Amino acid sequence: MGDTAPLSRKTARTDATRSGARPGPGDAAAAEPPLPPTLRRNAPLVPTDSAASRSLAAVIAILTFLAALCAGAAEMVASSADQWQGAVAQEVTIQVRPSPGRAIDADVARAEALAKATPGIATTRVFSKAEAERLLEPWLGSGLDLSDLPVPRLVTLTLAPGPSPDLKPLRASLAEALPGVASLDDHALWLRRLSTMANTFVGVGVGIVALVLIATGLAVAFATRGAMAGNREVVEVLHFVGADDDFIARAFQRRFFGLGLRGGIVGSVAALAAFAAAGVVARAWRTGPAGEELDALFGAFHVGWRGYASVLLIGVIASVVTGLVSRLTVRRFLA
Repeated sequence: MGDTAPLSRKTARTDATRSGARPGPGDAAAAEPPLPPTLRRNAPLVPTDSAASRSLAAVIAILTFLAALCAGAAEMVASSADQWQGAVAQEVTIQVRPSPGRAIDADVARAEALAKATPGIATTRVFSKAEAERLLEPWLGSGLDLSDLPVPRLVTLTLAPGPSPDLKPLRASLAEALPGVASLDDHALWLRRLSTMANTFVGVGVGIVALVLIATGLAVAFATRGAMAGNREVVEVLHFVGADDDFIARAFQRRFFGLGLRGGIVGSVAALAAFAAAGVVARAWRTGPAGEELDALFGAFHVGWRGYASVLLIGVIASVVTGLVSRLTVRRFLA
């Protein structure tokens, strides 16, 4: 009696086979037992929600934030330097020095007349003796009696819009009419120094951005090697079933590119928020007593569209660097 049920099931399967019936999916599931829990793998090849992955995303976000700050600051300095150079290049200065036996006011009037007669000069402005002495207060301090000192008088000339005029005739006229007394300064030396300072600052900013991206690549390389070491058995099984190195490298590249994109977006958004907050603070300070000094030193605190574009570009570059470095690291690890 105990063998009747197995025999009847076997007979039924034999009859079904002879009659042409095929077993259904339910019969296959009933015939094959499920895999044990120890052999199941529901996690991806490279987990992205682990503590190590979250830490790497945070590191990428911090490095992207620092690189974006440097890029935005370099763009802001470059824009301010262009504004300064444009403002300085539109003015030239005639310096009239006091000379024994000469009337300084007459010499100043003569220099102004020669400047007005020169083509390309839009306006002229003569600095009084008190204004000329006040220009020396940042170096000499206030409250000093400078009446006995031969303080030069200044005449500022504003150039007309358009191409820069030829100032050689004016310089020659001043040397002929007021020899050893009047001289023309076109601020060329100051413009060269300002350009050199701005280019140096921009170069330092670009170098810092490059170093930050290199640090990002090194962090990704270490994280990729750690993930490869932790998934060595999985990689061996993939090789056993026929997966090539490109398949494994693409899997790591996709996962780490996602981490880099997440960190790059967070870092770029934080940098944009920092620039927006700094702009609000600068506008608030501009209404105070130190507003003029801030404007003279830093100019208008405005990053501009190129600055915002560079900040967003840094986030994209960090993501691309993360994906490429992870792929190269996997290929070297598997070689």
